[in-house]
Amino acid sequence: MKIGRRVKQTAALALAAAFLFGGTGHVSAKQKDNSGINETYGISHLTRYNMSKIPDQQKNERFQVPKFDASTIKNLPSAIGKDKDGNKIDLDVWDSWPLQNADGTVANYKGYNIVFALAGDPKVSSDTFIYLFYQKKGDTSIDSWKNAGRVFKADDHLKANDPILKNQAEEWSGSATLTSDGKVRLFYTDRHPWDPDKKLYGKQTLTTAQINLSQPDADSLKVDGIEDLKSIFDGDGKYYQNVDQSFNVDGDNHTFRDPHYVEDNGHKYLVFEANTGTDVGYQGDDQFDNRAFYGGDNEFFQKERQALLDSPKKKLASLANGALGIIELNDDYTLKKVMKPLLASNTVTDEIERANVFKMNGKWYLFTDSRGAKMTIDGIGDKDVYMLGFVSDSLTGEYRPLNDTGLVLQMDLNQNDVTWSYSHFAVPQQHGNKVVITSYMTNRGTFNDHHSTFAPSFQVKLNGSKSSVIKDSILEQGQLTVGD
Repeated sequence: MKIGRRVKQTAALALAAAFLFGGTGHVSAKQKDNSGINETYGISHLTRYNMSKIPDQQKNERFQVPKFDASTIKNLPSAIGKDKDGNKIDLDVWDSWPLQNADGTVANYKGYNIVFALAGDPKVSSDTFIYLFYQKKGDTSIDSWKNAGRVFKADDHLKANDPILKNQAEEWSGSATLTSDGKVRLFYTDRHPWDPDKKLYGKQTLTTAQINLSQPDADSLKVDGIEDLKSIFDGDGKYYQNVDQSFNVDGDNHTFRDPHYVEDNGHKYLVFEANTGTDVGYQGDDQFDNRAFYGGDNEFFQKERQALLDSPKKKLASLANGALGIIELNDDYTLKKVMKPLLASNTVTDEIERANVFKMNGKWYLFTDSRGAKMTIDGIGDKDVYMLGFVSDSLTGEYRPLNDTGLVLQMDLNQNDVTWSYSHFAVPQQHGNKVVITSYMTNRGTFNDHHSTFAPSFQVKLNGSKSSVIKDSILEQGQLTVGD
């Protein structure tokens, strides 16, 4: 699949427009001259110009994650599991995602909200599996969440007759949709172990299954097994880096995870975290010469390029090619079509996580989370964590940065602070222009008495290409909706 088309004729006006918007235009003109090249590959970019404005912008309270009262934070009471020896333990609970309707709003499953979440033994970093929590509609307290236990049995992946799943070691983040016929369809990331002797390099694969639920009584849900467990996609090398391309590249942070389900005009899609492949702007020192990754004008490009070449983060920037990818699915949730990335962050960061996209008031909103510690921008510190957002008139873009830079949320607490939170996820509401932001609180295994848990939710308002945190909008821990 060749992309990178050369646009002839007079591209100067289009290029100028692309620079004005931070280099996110669809101009695909490769121009070899003293000012480098400009090759967008027909996709949108999170540019260095965008990011360079964020350190000053993030001081505005519109973008600050609210300050939470540590004395009110509770562990999720129902997060109880067992350690490897069968002893009852309190679990850490981190990345979570609700069962959603096809439009992204929270689904009503027989009178319940359902949340899938990663959970595990705080003392064992590799203990990472998906649990199902549920809560009666109308309840909001953290105490009202019940735990249906692990979604998959320990040997489900072995029974799937899938050559990729047979080596599964962990279950990582994803999404879930309530289908038109009332079924629960889960998408998650199958992760292989790191075992080079067996040629296993921690590969991440987008995966799906139907989750069967029953109601033993009026107040409970039960996981009654799974069906149709199968892998979907693990990268093609051209649009999306695969694990073999990353292996043996010192310092490379390969990502291929967080499948987010969305529908548009009757078509099924997954949007996910990835890294760009060889046909859409790959990693390496050559990307330092591409103005599309910088944005701004030629003066900015020349100055920023030289600073980057002289920077101690040059190697990190050389390997930085994070992306939000998209594939189309068949009706049976198998791969139908590999599509170009929606967004890439070449030279900025290798990791843009928790892909999340939905349509609201005629606009498509695309969100991602990222950490300053993995970025290469002066003024952004290792403690900074971000939710970044983009807006488009169509699902496939072009995507323009919200608030001129992409900044939606910022927090810079020490990771040993009880109220530190990450994995911020925007949940669109049934009506209006507000989203509820969910996340998890405290780092895994940091405290003896505080476990990773649902963070207090809060609200953000979306207004076209602008967003703002709604003042005094802090909700209960794990709350998904307001006014339903």
